[in-house]
Amino acid sequence: MPSFDAVSKTDLAEVDNALAGITREVAQRFDFKGSKCSVERKDQMITVLADDDSKLKTMHELLSVHFTRRKVDPKALEYKTVEKASGNTVRQEVRIKDGIETVLAKRLVKEIKDAKLKVQVAIQGDELRVTGKKRDDLQDAIALLRKLEVDQPLQFINFRD
Repeated sequence: MPSFDAVSKTDLAEVDNALAGITREVAQRFDFKGSKCSVERKDQMITVLADDDSKLKTMHELLSVHFTRRKVDPKALEYKTVEKASGNTVRQEVRIKDGIETVLAKRLVKEIKDAKLKVQVAIQGDELRVTGKKRDDLQDAIALLRKLEVDQPLQFINFRD
C-alpha cells in the first residue's frame, strides 16, 4: 500500500555551520566592534548574547540569513523570552524544533480529514504516516500539507508505492 512519512527534522551540522558563519561575521563587522555579541549551541538550544536590544535584533536577522543560506528553514527556531544578563547585556534562548509535536500533529490530521482525501493518517511518535490506495491521493495530501501555514518546516520522506 503506498505511503509516506511527514517529519520535521533539522540538520544540526548545518546549524553549526550557520552559527560559525554568524560568529565570523560578528567578528568582522564594524557595527559589532568591541561588543560582547555571541551565539553558541548546546543540544537543541542556541544561546544568543548581545549588548542591547538593537544588537539582539541584528543577531536575529543574522540567524535568519545564515540559516537560509545553509538551507535550514528559519521556522525551525522558537525564540524564548529575552532576559537580562550580567554587565547590561541581554540573553535569549532559541530552541531548535525537531519532530512534530502532538498538538500540531493532531491539527494536521484534522486538516487532512476535513479535506476528505482518501488517505489514512497515523501519528507515530514525532512524525505522521500517511497511507492511501493511490499515489495521486498521497500527492494531493502532500500538496495540502505544503499549502498549510505551519510554524515549522515539514519534510516528506519514505514515499513508497
